[in-house]
Amino acid sequence: MTAPLSKPGLRAALAWAQTQLKASESARLDAEVLLAHVLQQSRTYLHTWPERELDKDQQQRFAALVNARATGQPIAHLTGTREFWSLELLVNDSTLIPRPDTEILVAKVLALKLAQTAQVLDLGTGTGAIALALKSERPEWTLTAVDQSSAAVALAKTNAARLKLDLRVMQSHWFSALEPSDVSGFDAIVANPPYITADDPHLERGDVRFEPRAALVAANQGFADLEHIIDQARRFLNHRGWLILEHGWQQAAGCRERLANAGYTAVASGKDYANLERISFAQWTPNDVQ
Repeated sequence: MTAPLSKPGLRAALAWAQTQLKASESARLDAEVLLAHVLQQSRTYLHTWPERELDKDQQQRFAALVNARATGQPIAHLTGTREFWSLELLVNDSTLIPRPDTEILVAKVLALKLAQTAQVLDLGTGTGAIALALKSERPEWTLTAVDQSSAAVALAKTNAARLKLDLRVMQSHWFSALEPSDVSGFDAIVANPPYITADDPHLERGDVRFEPRAALVAANQGFADLEHIIDQARRFLNHRGWLILEHGWQQAAGCRERLANAGYTAVASGKDYANLERISFAQWTPNDVQ
């Protein structure tokens, strides 16, 4: 496609883009985010100055982004950023795009009665979203973030540096690079692991088509990584430490059962913004009298 119009105003450019993106459920929002990105302005600016004209270069860049979005490419990949917990994070195709619902993991950890100088581990950190959100709220906590992808580790380190937040980032497949003797123990371990089955039709829809399958799909009806974390976290949690997991909306009962069978206590689940049980959590209390 060519540029929307010859020296169009912002209103005309947005109208053109919405027509091109009519297959998207968020066509208007998509158009506004992409145009604001081209102009390096806020979305409010677009409506404050609707008659402002785009120059030729801006027209071409906006048209290219709209065309790419029309093929299904995620907005976050096109702009290179995604907001999470009010933090602007760099994003690329080496990791999952942070989702708003994952903020409930952050909220749950913050609601726990942890020590002022708590040690917290974020497994499969990706962009670093969860760990950085926690560090931004509890600067006195020590945050360790791990990911098996070297590209994800580099991205998380970059985001930490940009946000000036102290984060220890390591390459590790879950706990593989950690030894209990190397750490004093964690007061909380949080993870958003792969939990989708390989035959789930949602893998062929929306943004997930462009995200790494290794970060999405797990064996054993989606429970393989969840089970591994539940089992191994016991070696790394302090007494009365907490394990907090994100999972699929139909996996809450299965997670609670696995946590209870592994000896955790205070097992429960929490709901996301759609009122679906999307996180489960429990406490490791092996020395308490049951």
